[in-house]
Amino acid sequence: MNILGPDYLVFGVDDLPGCRQFLRDYGLSEMPGDFFQALDGTGVLLRERDDPSLPAALSSGSQLRETVYGVADAATLDAIAKELLKDREVHVDSEGVLHSLDDMGFALGFRVTQRQPVALAAEKVNAPGDKQARPLNHTGASATMPAAPRSLSHVVYFVPDAERAEAFYQRLGFVCTDRFTHVGPFLRPSGTQDHHTLFLIQAPPFMTGIEHFTFHMGGPTELMMAGSRFVEKGYQSFWGPGRHQLGSNWFWYFNSPLGCHIEYDADMDRHDDSWQPREALPGADNSQYFLLGWREKWAPGPDNAH
Repeated sequence: MNILGPDYLVFGVDDLPGCRQFLRDYGLSEMPGDFFQALDGTGVLLRERDDPSLPAALSSGSQLRETVYGVADAATLDAIAKELLKDREVHVDSEGVLHSLDDMGFALGFRVTQRQPVALAAEKVNAPGDKQARPLNHTGASATMPAAPRSLSHVVYFVPDAERAEAFYQRLGFVCTDRFTHVGPFLRPSGTQDHHTLFLIQAPPFMTGIEHFTFHMGGPTELMMAGSRFVEKGYQSFWGPGRHQLGSNWFWYFNSPLGCHIEYDADMDRHDDSWQPREALPGADNSQYFLLGWREKWAPGPDNAH
């Protein structure tokens, strides 16, 4: 099934004005109807928690109310409907979005994707021994350089039964790329080569819900610029910046009013079906190659020479 990845996430929130400002400051563009989008049109849809149009909330009270995946074509949408109708209800709304539930109770949507191609260069790095990446006299960074989220990358769920949850997504063509022992898998749908668009974390039932979601940036420098600007606006860094081991992506996580963490990521590994999944024990040693700590700007001088 040619599922590309998440097109948008739907949240029912307690503080709608605060969440609007948060997503604007994060770098998403505000569109009509409280939709906040990245450069390719993927994004986040906000609603009041008690909005009657929302799917039922999880018993945990998670503010994530639905994950809507983009698929390549109508044939894929039909194949998903046929598979899900074997053992659960499915309905299609007036906009052509197919809705159902996964085995953990998360609301799922599927639509023919509306994401748009993004024609922007990635970060260029000059290094001895390699051909010149940046043209002469082109600087690698600037204080005013753009650092906008390019595409919705992945979502992470706390689930009470990671094995059962994985089996459900395997029915839809997701494959495991890597795994944390006794925790859960990183999953990639067949329509993308990104290391993962979904990560499942085994957790007690009362925690069922979203742990974090993230958008791809154009490179590590964009990630650091966006994160630094976010901190300067008063938002609280939770984890990072750093670089993960499984997936190799750079990361920087922040607390959010959406009831979960939000991340910037950059430079994720890409895999095809020849890739052999790795397995690692959970913990700090296997979660990141390195972890940096943000601090206010500093410069050497006679008063702080030591």
